[in-house]
Amino acid sequence: MPRKIVVLGPESTGKSTLCEMLAAHYQTIWVKEYAREYLLKNGTAYSFENLLDIANGQIALEDAALQSISNNPGIQNINTAISPFTIHHSPLTIQHPPLTTHPLFLDTNMYVMKVWCEFVFDKCHHWILNQIVERKYDLYLLCNIDLPWVKDELREYPDLITREKLYHHYKDIMINQPVPWIDISGSYDERLQKAIQAVDALQQSNP
Repeated sequence: MPRKIVVLGPESTGKSTLCEMLAAHYQTIWVKEYAREYLLKNGTAYSFENLLDIANGQIALEDAALQSISNNPGIQNINTAISPFTIHHSPLTIQHPPLTTHPLFLDTNMYVMKVWCEFVFDKCHHWILNQIVERKYDLYLLCNIDLPWVKDELREYPDLITREKLYHHYKDIMINQPVPWIDISGSYDERLQKAIQAVDALQQSNP
């Protein structure tokens, strides 16, 4: 079973970019954020129940990625993004050990859904809370808000006060859970290097 590393944090903090860069570095696969494709397809006027649908979709992507690794233990040299509608393959040239020795990177998990539910609706689905208890991960990379906010059709919180509030919400969660975590800040390259150091240390530790 691969080590599972979750990249999380407020919107527009470089989570997807970091996941993609890490997957390319380690020649492995990463799981996209289901919410983006869901909202682009269904619109941004989401309800509390829609967030449960999104959470289910995110878990399905994670399970599909783990199944893909199990079914292809000898695959090498791919950087694959697992998304709801497509799987993009980018052939790479560097030789590496089989994929099963590589980490799996996840752009979002149920902590993100918990923050989203509570921040917008002031409550959280019990199913999401149960998933948080049941599913195990090996490392969290918490993306800081020191990158400039970039507008797109889905992002909702450009003001610094709200971004700080969300970041501290995530940080409080990290402090009060048992899995190792690090704060990821600085430029995109600095973020990548910090993340690589943390992942390398994890990979070298005992299971």
